Amino acid sequence: MKWNPNPLLALTGVALVGAPIYAHAKIYVSADQAQKLIFPNKQFTKYPLVLTEDVQDKMQSASSVSHPFKGDRTWKAADGSWFIVDEVVGKHEMITYAVGINPNGTVQNIEIMEYVESYGYEVAEDSWRKQFVGKTAEDPIKLKKDIQNISGATLSCKHLTDGVKRIMVMYELALKPKSK
Repeated sequence: MKWNPNPLLALTGVALVGAPIYAHAKIYVSADQAQKLIFPNKQFTKYPLVLTEDVQDKMQSASSVSHPFKGDRTWKAADGSWFIVDEVVGKHEMITYAVGINPNGTVQNIEIMEYVESYGYEVAEDSWRKQFVGKTAEDPIKLKKDIQNISGATLSCKHLTDGVKRIMVMYELALKPKSK
């Protein structure tokens, strides 16, 4: 028996090898939309921050997030609420998220704004994000301690959890009203 390769199958194989692999990239909400989702009835004013090296070091130490915080993505409401946009690395790509902080220093909620990774997009689900509600800088905010993991999304869960911890430490050090 003589084997004759099918040219159509050979071309299909070549086409599949050259085909691009698409990530599960998704923009969920803009900063304005995230503000309205977290704080439906509040007006925010842009509040750019310049953080000292000491504050940046303490944020990194508490959270293990090493890249500097971009201080131009911070907003404040008249009642003392804060809306802060930040980024962390998922597995390979950046995840953009927002944290809403109540005047009493507790997390109102978090929103995933943009997620580009192929896996782990379950972190955008409300049931996972709700674990952060009510947390303060005093809470561990640590994966497998007070924040549950999602199987298949471990790195995204860990890095987002670390990112929220970093924002809460920043609130405590730089944004929290000083008691008199």
